[in-house]
Amino acid sequence: MITADLVKQLREKTGAGMMDCKKVLTETDGDMEKAAELLRERGIAKAAKKSSRIAAEGLVCAYVTSDKKVGSVIEVNAETDFVAKNEEFRTFVNDLAKQVAEKNPSDVADLLTQEYLDSGKTVQEVLTDKIATIGENMSIRRFVRYQAEGLVESYIHGDGKIGVLVNFKKGKEEVAKDVCMQIAAARPEYLNREAVPEERVKKEMEILKAQAMNEGKPAEIAEKMVQGRIGKFYGEICLLDQEFVKDPSMKVNQVLSSNDSEIVEFARIEKGEGLEKREENFAEEVMKQIK
Repeated sequence: MITADLVKQLREKTGAGMMDCKKVLTETDGDMEKAAELLRERGIAKAAKKSSRIAAEGLVCAYVTSDKKVGSVIEVNAETDFVAKNEEFRTFVNDLAKQVAEKNPSDVADLLTQEYLDSGKTVQEVLTDKIATIGENMSIRRFVRYQAEGLVESYIHGDGKIGVLVNFKKGKEEVAKDVCMQIAAARPEYLNREAVPEERVKKEMEILKAQAMNEGKPAEIAEKMVQGRIGKFYGEICLLDQEFVKDPSMKVNQVLSSNDSEIVEFARIEKGEGLEKREENFAEEVMKQIK
């Protein structure tokens, strides 16, 4: 049975109309991925998924050492936006970003066992205390840490909504800052074409061919159209292939090359990405607090 909730999810994911979503879900027996692919093949859905309309609350913070050689970006989640604006919570997340950079934990589990600052308590114990005093559940979700041969640069957008960290083999600070903002705005998934999984490219080419044939083009013409359109695909998901936000006449790789800069890797963390927000009636919540 195709429920209204399922239709809503597909609509949010693809940007397609309600009736189109219902139709393809019926055709695919409710398979969300197949339905999304079908919408794209028919040219109804945009290539970029809209499932990133994130709902979970919390904060993303970054820290880079003064010599620009080590940096980190971390996401800590909370239940409401009120907590994300709480100064105690913000200080805690900033301290954690610094701790990740300086103490190099292997993962979140390792970070939780480390001593928090010089408190004599572990990060887990301090986190538990914060949950008790602030009154909301919180969790350290993920972090990325880079140690650079050249320099590390970071950028935080939207008061902790998006965090970017870039590891440069060589580069200039001004260019590094521009690249960080590029990543925040343009949402690249990979550094270059070589980093894109073969399966991902193969699937995209199949979709592009189906789109062309649905436009009435013969198979051999459709094949040629795929080769022409796949460049646009790379231009959307690969950082080095993207148009430079500050000057669209240039690609990011051209900007880097002309400034003798080279990127090793990058991370883009968006608050709550992939998490579902708890939906609550605000009036009911206030009544709960009063009682």
